[in-house]
Amino acid sequence: MNLPPKVTDRAFARLSEIGAGAEGQALRVAVEGGGCSGFQYDIRLDAPAEDDIVIEEAGQRVVVDPVSLPFLSGAVIDFADELIGARFVIENPNATSSCGCGTSFSI
Repeated sequence: MNLPPKVTDRAFARLSEIGAGAEGQALRVAVEGGGCSGFQYDIRLDAPAEDDIVIEEAGQRVVVDPVSLPFLSGAVIDFADELIGARFVIENPNATSSCGCGTSFSI
């Protein structure tokens, strides 16, 4: 069974800060082939599609397409603001290994 990813309060707060919901945008989290480990994350603001899985809180939305859902089942989407930069991060229990940049992984 493919569970939708969990989105942290910190990630929703960041979306609110940048005004994503007011623009009709959502944070799209997708998985594509490529990267140095076989798969890579595509994280961007985008308009939701009709068949997307939508995770919503306080007017902010995160969307995952049906093809990416099995790769993100049980994952946690968070926002990190560290010395090296601020970014959305994914803790993915399905990934068996990942690269140093955190955007590429293998299953």
